[in-house]
Amino acid sequence: MDTMTGTPQTPSAPGASALDPAVAARLKRTADGLVPAIAQQYDTGEVLMLGWMDDEALHRTLTTGRCTYWSRSRQEYWVKGDTSGHAQHVKSVALDCDGDTLLVKVDQTGAACHTGDRTCFDADVLPLGH
Repeated sequence: MDTMTGTPQTPSAPGASALDPAVAARLKRTADGLVPAIAQQYDTGEVLMLGWMDDEALHRTLTTGRCTYWSRSRQEYWVKGDTSGHAQHVKSVALDCDGDTLLVKVDQTGAACHTGDRTCFDADVLPLGH
């Protein structure tokens, strides 16, 4: 919900944010206007989490130095760490060769996962069948 108007927020349509138009033109978004963003610890290479960004979330991430995501469940923007204190300070952002995935290298403070684990990939390692 937009706190000023009380109306639901939705991800930005392409071109509706202040994102550099050259960057926006390279993004291949899902049907709902989102791009997956992988957060990785910049110095160790540890994969921390996957979040979703629209054009506005990417713009905010690039300009503030803090990861901003679009919450599909809450239908609102969220800055990682604003409520938990487990912030992600952006070191670099890269777009993959297809333009459909972002890699955000961060310096993670505390846990990246909402469960309190360091990463979202710690708890459920699947067995290999070979």
